[in-house]
Amino acid sequence: MKKKTAWIIIGVIVAIIVVGNVGWFVHTQQHSQSSSSNRSGMMGSWSGSSGHSMMGGNSSGRAQRNSDTDVPLKTATTAAKRLAVPPILKPTKKSGDSVYYTLKAEAGTTTFKPGVKTKTMGYDGSYLGPTIRVRRGQTVHTKVVNQLNQRTSLHWHGALVPGKADGGPFEPIAAGKTKQTTFKVDQQAATLWYHPHAMGTTASQVYHGLAGFMLVDDQNSQKLNLPKKYGVDDFPLVVQDRTFSKAGQFDYQADYNADGTEGNTLLVNGTLNPYINVTTNQVRLRLLNGSNARTYHFTLNHGATIRQIATDGGFLNQPVKMNQIDLAPGQRAEVVVNTANATSKNVALRTNGQRVLQLRLHSKRTGSRTLPVKLNHLTPTKQLNQFGLKHQTISFSGMGRMVRINGRVYNPDRIDLTAKPHTNQIWNLTNNDSMMGGMDHPFHIHGAQFRILSVNGKRPSAAESGLMDVVNLKPGKKVRVLMSFHDRGIFVYHCHNLEHEENGMMGQVKVE
Repeated sequence: MKKKTAWIIIGVIVAIIVVGNVGWFVHTQQHSQSSSSNRSGMMGSWSGSSGHSMMGGNSSGRAQRNSDTDVPLKTATTAAKRLAVPPILKPTKKSGDSVYYTLKAEAGTTTFKPGVKTKTMGYDGSYLGPTIRVRRGQTVHTKVVNQLNQRTSLHWHGALVPGKADGGPFEPIAAGKTKQTTFKVDQQAATLWYHPHAMGTTASQVYHGLAGFMLVDDQNSQKLNLPKKYGVDDFPLVVQDRTFSKAGQFDYQADYNADGTEGNTLLVNGTLNPYINVTTNQVRLRLLNGSNARTYHFTLNHGATIRQIATDGGFLNQPVKMNQIDLAPGQRAEVVVNTANATSKNVALRTNGQRVLQLRLHSKRTGSRTLPVKLNHLTPTKQLNQFGLKHQTISFSGMGRMVRINGRVYNPDRIDLTAKPHTNQIWNLTNNDSMMGGMDHPFHIHGAQFRILSVNGKRPSAAESGLMDVVNLKPGKKVRVLMSFHDRGIFVYHCHNLEHEENGMMGQVKVE
């Protein structure tokens, strides 16, 4: 009898616990949905063709994924096509060291597959945008015309510009409106890019094609004996993953994942299954990960060698021989491929099990087979002063709608950190994710560049020793960086997984 009574009591206790947990779960979900709705109202949502709110959940019904469960990439089935190289944008006006540009954000259609017109977005065209090439010391005046039916902005990713010219989430351009920005180019030669950054529309607009290169030249880059004939031995490559519906369209709403939207098809400069004709012994590839969420792991085959010469913010001190180049969303790397000892006429740049780009080697290639020994004069990492500096701690955590920085969701009315221009700080970056294996969080800073001091307590590799504005934080990873802001203003820092960014994984720093 006593045993029976004991079992009854245990059963009642278990029932109470279960009911309590169910009630807690329902309350939590309702609270999460309410919070998400409130943020959507504050930050806005895209009411364009998809009708999808960036702040919502996983509308595709797809399970949230961790960092190891990428959407599988498909092998290209279309015939190989010559790589599209974005044209250099011509200034509308030049006056001394001042150059003037106009960019139009517009909707259109693009033929990726024969006979199929896909609805897309682009700058001065239907998909992607022209390359803007500027020189250190120039003053750049840009007029951005928004011909879309939704708000947008234009962020100069990697550029050291004043806060008002940065094009961040608090500088939107309404549909049908125009915005003008001016900034002076005052940084080393580098491969930068531009893309939208208005809260609630960024991820979808980038997915539909709004992005372009900005290349900075300086005296050093002009003197170095490197491949530099644009579109001949010097190629900009924006690598993206997209999914085509049965009708041949981008369906962002159907493919949306709160933990990062990935596609199953690779595009390079908007080209399916691309190739380039290589007529020189060395070819320079300016790699840009322009995807919303996928990380790429680039390799070469058939005996060709790859040497990294630059990171996000400019040249490394020396070329670094690499077996693999890993790029998180937003990251760039300049590499030089040496084909002199290639064992095949067709060399492939590959990633994640698929071919990215075919290099068709001319039988009589010309030009240099060597690289300069010295590329830059950056202070070695171990000699960087770290004493007496202000420290900041930036902690990334969460998944899906529940992503946070330092336990907070982005609030455009809140200043999270402060800094002074041209004053070094040390930022301690951590990824505290542990749930379900955790998520990668690529940290990106606006208005500044940084040098990595340590990765999990160890000195960075040679390829990580350059100027950067993005570093990938894998679960449990700790990175210490040294940075200073170039100009005054309000700048954001955030996860460059665009869906995480739009779900509030972002903070603000005021520089004054």
